[in-house]
Amino acid sequence: MVAAARAGAHTVLVERHGALGGMAVAALVHSICGLYRLRSEPGAVLAHRGLPGELAARLVRAGAALGPVRCGRLDVLPHSPPGFAAVADTLASESPALETHLHTELAASHGTGRIEAVDVYCRGARATIEPGALVDASGDAILAVQAGAGTDQASATRLQRPAFIFALHTVDAAALGGDARLRLAALLAEAVHAGELESSALGAQFRPTGRGSEVYCTADLAGPEDFDPTSPVHLGALERTGRRLAVSLTAFLRAHHSAFTRAEIGAFPTRVGIRESRRVRGEITITAEAVLRGLETPDCVALGTWPMELREKPTGPRWRYPNDDRPTQIPLGALKVAGVANLWTAGRCLSCDHEAQAALRVIGTCFATGQAAGLAAAWQAAHRVLPNAADVRAQIETILGPEEGRWR
Repeated sequence: MVAAARAGAHTVLVERHGALGGMAVAALVHSICGLYRLRSEPGAVLAHRGLPGELAARLVRAGAALGPVRCGRLDVLPHSPPGFAAVADTLASESPALETHLHTELAASHGTGRIEAVDVYCRGARATIEPGALVDASGDAILAVQAGAGTDQASATRLQRPAFIFALHTVDAAALGGDARLRLAALLAEAVHAGELESSALGAQFRPTGRGSEVYCTADLAGPEDFDPTSPVHLGALERTGRRLAVSLTAFLRAHHSAFTRAEIGAFPTRVGIRESRRVRGEITITAEAVLRGLETPDCVALGTWPMELREKPTGPRWRYPNDDRPTQIPLGALKVAGVANLWTAGRCLSCDHEAQAALRVIGTCFATGQAAGLAAAWQAAHRVLPNAADVRAQIETILGPEEGRWR
């Protein structure tokens, strides 16, 4: 939405939580994936023009990010979720045309084939907004559903598993390097086999943040057989499971691993990290085959530069890399919601199939698609016609921030 505001549009950002940043803040997802190009050689190369690079530079400059860091064949940007929230506040406040409503949710959409108005509410107070164009960046296609657009969702057995991430403090982080992680994984596996820990502890990953004794733990969770990531019953059960696991896992490690003798839970996430739910039906649908071959299109407005990271089973991720590490060029039509004249989307619910979504859902790609969708919506609101990809790409050049935010 910062992109739309910089393009001159009066922009209203509705955020259900008390801080900006989405999963990078609310779910404590502490590594930004998809910011950099896939490459066999070391040395991170920023993939996106415009705000994604500027935001990364701001995070580093503020001390809220360390890196980029090489992880096998991939480059990621580890960051501090609280630091991310603070940088996001600053970025938003610098845009006079951006009106931010925290603690606010969508209540209703009005109009058929075109959204004429939306109702939002906060703490019992209701307001109506009459926008020229809209972007659904909810991750769950909430506005698309209310507007009557088509959506798809994988079966419960194929959905990417949610992640529960929590912070641990007073850990001897230096003792978790090298082979220590393998020994820790073996210790947890033995405890699960012996019935001392529940099965969700299998595959738990511990990442020192580089900030003193702080460590983040990530555990993939399994929902019920009929799991629906938009169900309040299922979401509540997942979050209770995650907190229970965090407490039992911390107690076990305090008793059985020297690095965790003084460990304490430092923070729970505001919400569980949902990797996949509903996907909109757009004018173009990106397929798994297109990701693997490295889709090229003249209508490109953003890039996907992360391999397919399929987390459908408790055994951990299954990776599929595109041919020759080619990026996926994301066409504007994958962000345009079919059947609703003035609705766009960005983030993990863009128009793609289940396997393609496993590559395109990551935060760096969400930045890039959010920028493109925001600019497309701003163009439509100003000109009262749909933009083409060249219009959006031209606008990206006009909203570039500080020089260090540009990629070459």
